[in-house]
Amino acid sequence: MPPNATPPDEPLAMTVHSMAAPDLAEPAQAEKRRTLSGRVKMLLVLLVCASPVIASYFTYFVIRPEGRTNYGELIQPPRELPAVLPLATLEGLPVAPATLRGQWLLVVVANPACDEACEKRLFMQRQLREMLGRDRDRLDKVVLVAGDGALKPELRAALEAAPSATLLRAPREALAGWLLPQAGHALDEHLYVVDPMGMWMMRMPPAAEPQRVMRDLRKLLRASSSWDDAGR
Repeated sequence: MPPNATPPDEPLAMTVHSMAAPDLAEPAQAEKRRTLSGRVKMLLVLLVCASPVIASYFTYFVIRPEGRTNYGELIQPPRELPAVLPLATLEGLPVAPATLRGQWLLVVVANPACDEACEKRLFMQRQLREMLGRDRDRLDKVVLVAGDGALKPELRAALEAAPSATLLRAPREALAGWLLPQAGHALDEHLYVVDPMGMWMMRMPPAAEPQRVMRDLRKLLRASSSWDDAGR
């Protein structure tokens, strides 16, 4: 080839470099991180929502002034309202236990026959709520009829008169899985206090003294005033 001659065109050569294989583990790890982050955020939100409740309980039950006593017996730890508790109206219509949440409850367990002592407890339950004055709408009266018999018509009429009690029926053995009497006493000898989260947290003594029960109720309502409003 002459020195100044232009070399003939050479065919274009292409070099193919190998490509990195996609890392299939990265999307899975990212998904795990997102899931973990979501759970942490949810727990933080729940903690923020529950913090007023925790703070008031801590103040009332732990940081108590020396010499301060409760008339009712604190249940430690509190016992949650069972989600499967078979509650029903007196006519037999099922009632979801969750409908009782959201309000302080003063609970009486009553035998269908309801003797004189039973009637006195029901009268005390009614009077205690009324004595709370402006706080009475933060407390519901709940009467759990343990058994299949019918209440006396006049007693039922009194319980349903305004301000009415929430009247529900439940098997005694099912109630005994949630509420417990003092040793040597029956389930229907006590007044039981349940907080708005559905936690049974206090039991009044048999043949309770109304004024002393009232003092405990006022303390509880005062301690929870920052986070508990009337109604559900």
